[in-house]
Amino acid sequence: MKNIKFLLVGVLFGIVMSKSEAISWFRMQEMFRFQSIHMYGIIGVAVILGAIMIKLMKGSSMKTTENALPDFAEKPKTYTASILGGSIFGLGWALTGACPGPLYVLLGQGYWIVLVIIFSALVGTFAYGILRNKLPH
Repeated sequence: MKNIKFLLVGVLFGIVMSKSEAISWFRMQEMFRFQSIHMYGIIGVAVILGAIMIKLMKGSSMKTTENALPDFAEKPKTYTASILGGSIFGLGWALTGACPGPLYVLLGQGYWIVLVIIFSALVGTFAYGILRNKLPH
């Protein structure tokens, strides 16, 4: 019962993703072909809201769900891991037409074929866990 807040945030996330058409394969194709600003607008709003939230969290005593202050550690200045990981992520996004968040929204709407993509993402995550020590970080 104490985790009900996460369920509610997930349901809200699903509603927003669905109503904004961010789960639409057609909208993804428009974005990747530079035919519409729709998805770039959604992503831009998410980035701006994220930046505002981080600024608010850094300037206040807001705590995490574990009742601890958030740790904003400095990131390393090398971008090798980001380029490699982003390329793999982008390839998966282009092949499936959906990034991870909308996959669960599509599953919730009854598109059972998405289970194949979710399973593949889990296999990729497992492979990363095995290869983590050999990859650039």
